Order: sequence, then C-alpha cells, then structure tokens
Amino acid sequence: MTPTHVSLRSGVYADSVRLMQVSREIGARDGVSAVLVAMATPLNLELAAGMGLAPDGGAQPDQLLIALRATDDAELTAAVAAVEAALTAREDRGSAQAIPARTVGAALADAADPALAIVSVPGQYAVAEAADAIAAGRSVLVFSDGVPVEHEVALKRAAHEAGVLVMGPDCGTAIVSGVALGFANVVRRGPVGLVAASGTGAQQVSCLLDAAGVGVSHVLGVGGRDLSTAVGGLATLDALAALDEDPATERVLLVSKPPAPEVAERVQQAAAQLSTPVRSAALSPESPDLTAAVEALLGDLGVAVPEWPARPGAADAVPPGAVLKGFYSGGTLADEAMLIAAPALGDVRSNTPLRPELDLDTGQGTDLRATGHVVVDFGDDALTVGRAHPMIDPTLRLEAIAALAQSGEPAVLLLDVVLGHGADPDPAAALAPALQAAGLPVVVALVGTEADPQGWSRQADALAEAGAAVYASNAQATRYALDLIGEHA
Repeated sequence: MTPTHVSLRSGVYADSVRLMQVSREIGARDGVSAVLVAMATPLNLELAAGMGLAPDGGAQPDQLLIALRATDDAELTAAVAAVEAALTAREDRGSAQAIPARTVGAALADAADPALAIVSVPGQYAVAEAADAIAAGRSVLVFSDGVPVEHEVALKRAAHEAGVLVMGPDCGTAIVSGVALGFANVVRRGPVGLVAASGTGAQQVSCLLDAAGVGVSHVLGVGGRDLSTAVGGLATLDALAALDEDPATERVLLVSKPPAPEVAERVQQAAAQLSTPVRSAALSPESPDLTAAVEALLGDLGVAVPEWPARPGAADAVPPGAVLKGFYSGGTLADEAMLIAAPALGDVRSNTPLRPELDLDTGQGTDLRATGHVVVDFGDDALTVGRAHPMIDPTLRLEAIAALAQSGEPAVLLLDVVLGHGADPDPAAALAPALQAAGLPVVVALVGTEADPQGWSRQADALAEAGAAVYASNAQATRYALDLIGEHA
C-alpha cells in the first residue's frame, strides 16, 4: 500500500499563495505522488478527499492541513520533513517574541498610521476582515477571490463613505508608494498613476513604461469586476480621485478588460472633471491595444517611443493550415490577444470568450483540447480551483502544450510569461524544455523588467534558445503569431 501522511495543525496560518508555493515545491520532489498543504477549508477538504487524503474526524477552517502520498516510507518521511522546514523557514522570518494578531482589526489597533491592510483568506471570510480595516479608517487590498458581488459592493460603498479605498476583491497586483504588492514587477518610480481592473494588464503597462524610461507613482488595482454593471466602477472612481489629489501623479492611465459600456461612460465623465489628465487603456474592439495606449501616453509626456525589447525566433517551421493556440496565464492579455486576432482569423474559441457562443465550457469543464483557433486563460477561476495560479505553477499549461504537440494539429503556439514578485522564480526552466519537446512554432509575450528577480533578458535568452520568438509587448507577439500563420492584423 502506498504510504500516506495526513495531519491537521492548529494555531498556524499562512496565506494561500505561500501554501501553494510549498505544495508545488514538495510536489516536485522525486517520490512524491500527491501533496496538498492548505488551510482546512471546505473546498480544500473536498480536494483532499478527491486525492484520497481526507483527514479523520472533524477539521476546522483555521487548521492547517498537510496531506502527502509518496512511493515509499523513506520518501514520505523526507517529504514531511521538507514541509516542516518550508513552514518553519517562513515562521522564522518574523520575531520569535511577536504574537501575531488574529484579526485585521486587532493588527490595525497597534499599527502606525497610515497602514494598508492586505486580506488573503478564503473568500467567505474576507468580507469581515476587510470591513474591520474600513472601520479602522484604513484602505484595504483584498487579494482573496470568491467574494460575492453584493459583498464587494457593500465594502466599496462603506469605503467611499469612510474616505478610504478597497482594492479588489481578487486584486492580485498593486504598487503603493513604490511598494510592490501581490504579483507586481520591479519598476522605476515616476509620474504615471495606474488604475487597474486587471492585474496582468497593469503589469504589461507598467513594464512597458519602465522599458521607455518612465516610472509609476502608484498602481491601484480595483478588482476585475469593478467596471461591471453590478459594481458600477465604485473603486475606480475613488482611485481616480485619490490619484488626482496625489502631487506625485501627473498622468493617469486606466487599464481594464472590456468594461460595461454604461460604466465606462460614467468613469469617462468623472475623469473629465479631474485636474490630472486621464487616458483610457480599457480594452474593446474599438480601442487601442495596451501597447498602443502606452505609446500614446508617452506622446502625451513628450517621451520618444522606444523599440520594445524582443528576441527573434525561427519563422520557417510553420506548417500549412496552422491555427492559433493561445495558452495564457493572464486574463487581460488573453482578451487582448483575442481582440487583435479575431478580425484576422474570425471566431476564436475560449474559456473567457468574446461572445458567449464561443465558450469552451462543455458542461463538465473547459475543453482544453478543442481544435481550431483557441485562446485559453489558465488563470481563470474555474481552472485554478485547488491549484496555484499558473504564474506560480505552470503544470496544467505544460500538460496542455504536450497534448497539443501529440494531437498533430498544425498550430502556432502563443504564450505569455509574467515575471515579478510572487511569480515562478525561473519560468523558463520548465517551459523551455517543454517547448523544445513540443517542436511547435512558439511566440512568447514576456512581461517583466530587467530588475525583476527573474530578469527579463535571462528569461528571454533561455526561451529564444528553445526556439521561441520573444516580445515584451503582448500586442506585438500576437501580431507576429498571426504573421506566421499567414494572417495580418
């Protein structure tokens, strides 16, 4: 019988991103066939049961679940010890004498002003913690997803009344006064403020600005639903007003997936009343792509548009009749690719489609083996249940690349690789061998800066060595992929 270890630990908490990183590190060990290190929420207990690793007896959401399966007892013992070491290393970074606060409210009671609260707990518990921050007069970044939209609206209305800002829910990227939060890149400081209803969109824009020698004052993420009809741009309006009052911000760029038209109109009217010029980079079929929006902003600033960094790839190995396969980790970058490609290719199917009838949902999940022109957002919530975001753990996307190669369907593969804090420390290490094994023509949109921990050039060189064409601009990468298959946008 295959040896297993299942235990629950009380009095310990770590945020979901860190625990996913630990799970991935341990899962990569030889001899480990299954691993789940997570808080014992109902969803995670369900996932553990599906793996045959459910704990005996009752479990509480504030307990830490450690569940492992290995090939033999020695490997299991070593894996459990590795989990303990990873968790202990995290705990040792704090003060041995400090007793951590159990709630946001308790932590803020002793915090120096001004303090920004960051909430990263399961969605059903995030509202209470965010409400505590608002009641204490602090802005809050809600990293958690799974927050009901009606609770999001209530939080943002309360924040407006209190004169603070709610970033999120599902806010994965922000930079506040030079401090990077979540999945953010190392970019220079400067005069441009970003309001972003898109994490990877904000990363693309801030990295292009950095490549042009222009920095950002703040990147205020507002959550992907903020410009929906249901939320009505509540946080976007407050973020625009906050940047308008910031003396370090001379220009503002609004970055978003396609917004609800009536909300976009409301935001445009409010922006026109501000003293700080606001330019929109909200994606739509009628709007410029993100790179074009950055180039227009550079024109506003009197800054010359540079030649965006790129590495050439092999363009002579494209089979006839090739289709476009976009395998993305960033939802906004996937949307941008589809908006650019659709006029040239026609219908592009996706799990986050431009039109409902193009949805890859089969009723039993997302069809990752669909034929024809396809763009998949591997960061979509439906594909990240029980697993780390693909910017942390590329396993699902790597499996899809291998399956595409085995299918024999002629294709040009279009990918994004997003660098920065929180992301895979060396994405090319796993991706480059996978691309070489697949033997497909590949184009990569590499989002990042030289100052990122992974280093843009180091990653670009490794991916180019594997045969990929690499572009800092997702729009340029998409157009090059279309050129390879004989279409032009």
